[in-house]
Amino acid sequence: MQTLSPAHPHYPKRFHDLYDPPKLLYIDGDQTLLARPMIAIVGARMATPTGMHHARVFAQTLSKAGFLVISGLARGIDGAAHRACLELGPGFSTIAVCGTGLDRVYPPEHLNLAQSIAAEGLLISEHQPGVGAKAFHFPRRNRLIAALALGVVVIEGAERSGSLITARIACELGREVFALPGAIHHPLNAGCNRLIQEGAKLANSPKDVLEELLI
Repeated sequence: MQTLSPAHPHYPKRFHDLYDPPKLLYIDGDQTLLARPMIAIVGARMATPTGMHHARVFAQTLSKAGFLVISGLARGIDGAAHRACLELGPGFSTIAVCGTGLDRVYPPEHLNLAQSIAAEGLLISEHQPGVGAKAFHFPRRNRLIAALALGVVVIEGAERSGSLITARIACELGREVFALPGAIHHPLNAGCNRLIQEGAKLANSPKDVLEELLI
């Protein structure tokens, strides 16, 4: 584990867009990845099988196109996106932004996933070792995800969810926001459909994201 201060050459310049950038980053893995162009994939923790499939397809397609996929190591969509990137094998990686100290993996069932990300990609946190999961940590984690990314792709999310917090912070920071549409009566589609109503770009496929970001 290492630390990065704002004076370090690998400290992400995009964090300076935040009014409260981290004063110190704790990292585990390849810090040079912080210079790569990134796309965030976030979504529901209790995702549907369809949502998990979409997370895998979007993550792998965007990775193959040269973007580094980042997410928050949460259950559901986040974990599916991280795993999909690692499944591509050598030369592909992912970044997980954590809401705990890096020695306190949350959720605990993602310990092996976190270890794989540290080996092949990068774990980052603004929390020092020993800090456990607190509810207020995760919205703060989401602001880091939004700041790092060129764009945020939301795959399933209720109207009041952390994924929508990430999307709205991204919008405030001038990042692109994409949302996958869904059936109007399914509660996990309500957040994405609302984002589209509010101006997020509708993403039917990874092509819609790439066409916007590769202009």
